[in-house]
Amino acid sequence: MTTVTVYQDGDGKYRGFSCEGHSGYADAGEDIVCASVSALVITTVNSIERFTGDGHSAADEDQAVIRLRLDAGYSHDTDLLIRSMLLGLSEIQKSYGSYLQILFEEV
Repeated sequence: MTTVTVYQDGDGKYRGFSCEGHSGYADAGEDIVCASVSALVITTVNSIERFTGDGHSAADEDQAVIRLRLDAGYSHDTDLLIRSMLLGLSEIQKSYGSYLQILFEEV
């Protein structure tokens, strides 16, 4: 199962997210759930890097873990990009819920 954990502070502001694990929907190279989640997460990280000036740190520790940490005071654009990613992930979860888990954690 793929788990996306979204980190929020006490005010509900995003502090980052992590995406871990393989969905197990199908064999590597054939797994549409893993490919969809990866495309959304990686595009979000790349978009924050390319289209905003917001401070962050991103790590692709191996092929199954991506982490993003946001600096305080990020822009509306970064907020919108994360909300867009979460919209896409929640739509995937509606159809493939046993392969994707989205968690929210207060930090």
